[in-house]
Amino acid sequence: MRRRTRIAALVILGIVVFLLALGALPSLIKSGDPYYVTATPVEQHSAVNATALDERRYPYMSTALSAASDDEPGRSERYWKGYVGFKEAFTHSPFDEIDALRQRNPDANDGDGVYVRDGDRYYRLTITQDPGGTTNE
Repeated sequence: MRRRTRIAALVILGIVVFLLALGALPSLIKSGDPYYVTATPVEQHSAVNATALDERRYPYMSTALSAASDDEPGRSERYWKGYVGFKEAFTHSPFDEIDALRQRNPDANDGDGVYVRDGDRYYRLTITQDPGGTTNE
């Protein structure tokens, strides 16, 4: 009986370790194309209030807004999309953030991007594939 208990405990431990690795692995995969959230300053527009949003829930948006200035766009850290869609099922992505912002205020959506207000400044958030800011969603 003791041997069976030890084997069962090792199997359960192995399953737990496997599931933890499966949860952590997708965020470590750096394959596919890198994507960024770019915040470009714009004139006043119907927008989502970004100051009321939690930066832990919207890390890509928060990083892009904090890097933006009055006349220069800001950019988030890169997100590696992956090739087959496995990663997107398990990780938070800039695509999730943009979709959530679009749902908060449909009037702030222009098709390619979404407008947000950070204090008294307005920005257009887009997903870009190169650091220079060319839109590619």
